[in-house]
Amino acid sequence: MVPTDRAELTTALQGLREELATSPGPDRIRVLTRWIGIAEMSLGNYAEAHTFLRRSLELAITSGNVRAVVATELNFGDAHRYAGDVETAETFYRNALDTARSKCPELLDFALQHFGKHLMERGDLMGARTHLQEALRLRIAKGNTELVESTQAALDRVDTLIGSAPASAPVVVAPGEWSREWTAWLQTRTTVSDPTRWHDDLTAVRSAVQSLAVHQRVQPRHLWDQPFPSELVAAMAAEAEQALAADGYRHNGKRNAAVGDAANRFAAQVDLAAIVARSTGLDVEQPHTGVYIGYTEGQFLDFHVDEAGFGEANLIICLARTRRPGTAKASTTVFISAAGYLECDLAAGSGVVFDGALTPHGRTPLGAGESVTLISLGFRTRDQAGRVLSDLPPVPA
Repeated sequence: MVPTDRAELTTALQGLREELATSPGPDRIRVLTRWIGIAEMSLGNYAEAHTFLRRSLELAITSGNVRAVVATELNFGDAHRYAGDVETAETFYRNALDTARSKCPELLDFALQHFGKHLMERGDLMGARTHLQEALRLRIAKGNTELVESTQAALDRVDTLIGSAPASAPVVVAPGEWSREWTAWLQTRTTVSDPTRWHDDLTAVRSAVQSLAVHQRVQPRHLWDQPFPSELVAAMAAEAEQALAADGYRHNGKRNAAVGDAANRFAAQVDLAAIVARSTGLDVEQPHTGVYIGYTEGQFLDFHVDEAGFGEANLIICLARTRRPGTAKASTTVFISAAGYLECDLAAGSGVVFDGALTPHGRTPLGAGESVTLISLGFRTRDQAGRVLSDLPPVPA
């Protein structure tokens, strides 16, 4: 980002800093620190930009101003992107996109536009096109000609880049890009947050999922008949609660945290590979990775597919959940199979096994007073017959 008039911007920045020094109220501080962060970013002072945008974001979160949270996360993503830190930039863009979809639809087109341009710069051209096309549809509906032209220009650039790729050179898609492209396609067709939409594009979604199902090595199965030791589950629930509060990080609309000693003891005392093998017929190694996941009121996880590196089988175990008595509908884990949508209501101590890389899945929004704590474990097959990405179906056009 290059300012058109550096001297004018520098003067304006000085005025913002002087006003901030007068100790205005919290809401004005939030606005000023965001503007200062954007100005510093425009001048190429990325460390300063990060400092002020972080302060603005913290104030937005504290005040519950969702619109400000989304806008500032997009700015923060830009600041990291321009500084060359594309991984951190992607985290902020995804957070902003998740929040916009669920709580701030008036900014969804902006989040899609920022993320689409980020993907274009990373070389994920199909993912960029998918996000920008959705942004264009929203902006046409808004009737804002300037915004429409901006998105159309970005789409034209993506199409030019796609068209310039040599026909003789096949595009090699990294596993992360493949899963992101499928996730983007799914989220433009359906969403966990509105079950009334599940039947709108069911034919197209089911047809796409059928192409994935051919390669699945595990079908979703709720482990009703496999009670896990309650004392070990309780120990993990306590550890997860502490880890999510102290060291948890936001990821795709909920919080994740690294597993610890309680989870390691659980894996050492319970033959998890044997449980997965009995449930699926797939001979797997003991879990190679795991993560705690926490959801609270209003949070959800939209439909997505995991990166192939997580393994050929996933096991999610519910460690704890709370809900208000008399609640008509609780949050559920949802899968999209070739047969349609499948909901799985996990109670504490129960689990579900599935192929997360090839089975679209998510969690419906949590209601008032509801919370869910899970552990997700990844398993690889013993035969070492890893998936060949070129054999997997491309994202539908």
